[in-house]
Formats: sequence, C-alpha cells, structure tokens
Amino acid sequence: MEFLDMAVIGFLVVFIATLFIFGEVMVKAKGLFAVIGIVIMTLYFSYHLQAGDSFWVVILYVAGLALIIFDGKVTTDGTIAGVGVLLMIFGLALPAPSFTYGLLVAMAFVAAAPTSYLFTKVFPSRTMWEKVLLKDRLTSEEGYSTMNESYKELIGKEGKTKTPFRPTGTVEIEGKYYSATTDNFWLGEASRVKVVQADGTRILVTPMEEEEKQEESK
Repeated sequence: MEFLDMAVIGFLVVFIATLFIFGEVMVKAKGLFAVIGIVIMTLYFSYHLQAGDSFWVVILYVAGLALIIFDGKVTTDGTIAGVGVLLMIFGLALPAPSFTYGLLVAMAFVAAAPTSYLFTKVFPSRTMWEKVLLKDRLTSEEGYSTMNESYKELIGKEGKTKTPFRPTGTVEIEGKYYSATTDNFWLGEASRVKVVQADGTRILVTPMEEEEKQEESK
C-alpha cells in the first residue's frame, strides 16, 4: 500500500472514510456506512501507525467519535461534539509522516464531516441530531405562541411615528409602541404612517402622504 505515502491519496482515503463514518451517525444506514468507513479508515491507520503508538492514537480517534455521538444523544448543544472533533483530527494528523500530510488529512476530515449531511437528503436521518441541526421550529401548530400573529393583525392600521425614522424607528399604533421600518423613507417624529406589511420579523410602514398619492393615481 505504498500509494498511501502520497499525501493526496491520504486526503482522499480520510475524506471517504470520514464521509461514511459520519454518514452512519447522521442517517439510519443499518451499519453499512459504518462498516465501509471503518474498513477504509483501518487502511489509513494500519499503514501509518507504528507498533508503539498505535494504541493510544486509535483511542484518541475513537474517544472523539464517542464524544460526538454522546453529544448528539444527550447534551445536543454541540459543545462536547466540538471537543470530539478536535480529538479525531489529532488522532488522524499525529501518525501522518509529514506536516503537509497531516494538514491534508485534517482538512479532509473537516471537509467530509459536514458533507456527510447530504446523506440526510436521501436516507432517513437520526432524530438525535434535530436540535444540533436546528430543525426544531417554534411554530403555532406545535403549541408555541409568538409575536408574529399579533404583527399580522397590524396590516392596514394607521399610526404615528414617535421617533425619527432613519429608516427605522418607533411607531405608535392604537396606543402601543412598535419597532418598525420604512425601508427607504426618512421620516420625522409625529409623521402619520400606515402598516403595509408585517412578516413576523419586522413591521413595514409607509407615510400616509405616499399612501394618499397612490390612491389618487388609481
């Protein structure tokens, strides 16, 4: 396996192995991805590791993977997984025959790990990664109440600016104060405005003078 002396080949081997190992973590592949990834990664380790250091370097790599899985199942905040990623990178780079080789295999790992997410587009994903991947949405259908619904009720209502708009500011509508924007109009304080759009993240208002001009032109 002298071809593994080439840093480019080492990059490809680590990339493919990491892609399948993390693919197994991301999706339900019935162990197939894990077998493929472990076999390919074993080629890398068996060729580059010396008898004296093989044990602890492999433990470093496996411990990093275990931390990532633990984070996905228990803590689900990505902190412990970050430590696991570092351990796996060190486990791959330390046995490399040169600095350039080690840098390339580290880059292969960093590139392959997020790329494995593409497997979720084809295979059923594991639920343990939902929080890390920000799939949980706080929607009204799931029992969450947000400010978005109240914003939508403001569309068409009139109000008065309480601060200058440059182009954002504070507007008073029916005795309540809201942060709003005009997008491209600069307004002074106490200007009459009308809410024309509210998408849940912002309130868009337009000057009443502009609204009246549009009505007259129709």
